Amino acid sequence: MEAKTPKESLTVLTDLVLPGDTNYLDNLFGGELLARMDRACSIAARRHSNRIVVTASVNHVAFNKSVPVGSVLTIEAKVSRAFKSSMEIYVDVWIEDRQSGQRTKVNEGIYTFVAVDEIGKPVAIPQINPETPLEIERFEGALRRKQLSLILAGKLNPSEATALKALFN
Repeated sequence: MEAKTPKESLTVLTDLVLPGDTNYLDNLFGGELLARMDRACSIAARRHSNRIVVTASVNHVAFNKSVPVGSVLTIEAKVSRAFKSSMEIYVDVWIEDRQSGQRTKVNEGIYTFVAVDEIGKPVAIPQINPETPLEIERFEGALRRKQLSLILAGKLNPSEATALKALFN
């Protein structure tokens, strides 16, 4: 199976925030934003694996700025690292200034998806070859995040977390 680059999975979703998508403060509901992020990540995971994919976890979400009604919202997702059957997808969320068109990053998240066959059994996926400095940074961080998650779940002995241990040596 030939490795792929993160840009091959790049998914960009752009949409308008309408009044029905907002809370009493006229800002996008957090749950609505999470759903849009999940859809973008799902497409990125499918593009990478060419398989059915399912959300395994939402590892991190940072609601850094509110998203007001009327905003043009752009969600960019791409696979940051592939493991055996799972992939980490990093997603960035931007809004455009109505006057200048300048983009501001308002949110980011890290999702994990698993590629499965038609009966839901995990299947092997291609590896990732990061190219840019940011892709390399996210690729390297993905292993540390996975090891930490496995330790916290009781599925990995801390002494076996080589990527985490390297931070302290």
